[in-house]
Amino acid sequence: MRRREFITLLGGAAAAWPLAAKAQQPAMPVIGFLGSTSPELYAHIVRAFRQGLSETGYVEGRDVAIEFSWADSQYDRLPAMAAELVRRQVAVLVAGAFPAALAAKTATTTIPIVFSIGVDPVAFGLVTSLNRPGGNITGVTNLNLDLGPKQLEVLHELVPTATVLAALVNPTNPNAETHARDLQTAAGTLGVQLHVLHASAERDFDTVFAAMLELRASGLVIGSDAFLLSRGAQLGALSLRHAVPAINQFREFAASGGLLSYGSSITDAYRRVGVYTGRILKGEKPADLPVQQSSKVELIVNLKTAKALGLIVPLALLGRADEVIE
Repeated sequence: MRRREFITLLGGAAAAWPLAAKAQQPAMPVIGFLGSTSPELYAHIVRAFRQGLSETGYVEGRDVAIEFSWADSQYDRLPAMAAELVRRQVAVLVAGAFPAALAAKTATTTIPIVFSIGVDPVAFGLVTSLNRPGGNITGVTNLNLDLGPKQLEVLHELVPTATVLAALVNPTNPNAETHARDLQTAAGTLGVQLHVLHASAERDFDTVFAAMLELRASGLVIGSDAFLLSRGAQLGALSLRHAVPAINQFREFAASGGLLSYGSSITDAYRRVGVYTGRILKGEKPADLPVQQSSKVELIVNLKTAKALGLIVPLALLGRADEVIE
């Protein structure tokens, strides 16, 4: 072989090496994140999810990509959105809230699913058991649906003379009927009358508060639902304007002007979801990962709102509070 031909051949091979190496590099895995509300309202939740991922060594943009899909509280959009993420063959499908988890489970039996929900996943058919989920799905349950009766009890402790209370649920949520039934049972135990009111869009809120005035309801329990939780600040402002003591499950409600919040830490739940997602990306199977129960429960009291409503918060309730906002 002549010297010039050898150099040309050598140069061509060297140029091909980077291309061959690039072709051999595995593609960055993609996580599909199916959110029930909007990116603005899930910002703190996504941060917690990313933190959990990082605890397993995954950083977005470096080791993994995340494709977000948001339903903006229109639950009927979730099945098509879940199907689209499945069509794109994401490595893991994360489902935020029960309606999203239900849509994800319907969309695929092969792609791993990690959920964060406030209902019993066994009772609602998402998993076979908590210890052995089976199939392609696991996640974290934050027990907020189970805490509905306790929320009613805490609210009644603050307004002990109340004989009529109200609960607000989203009728489009698959667990609305169960939640309403549990609250009615708790109301009977407390000896109060409970009216269940419905809202699935912002336009329903004025009707709800007008109905509460007509019913002479002395307090409101806001149900466990992604849409209602995403409108926490708005509902807090309305409850203050109409002088109605209200309780919601997440701290953000009390922090934005609502009277009380009592429920599991949503950020703790999504950090755990991030950890499980990372473990699955490393090769573990959802069927082998027990459903975790986020047992961290927080009671937040907004003392400023209580004063505005003319309420005196019992010392016993203040003593149990994890945080008092003044």
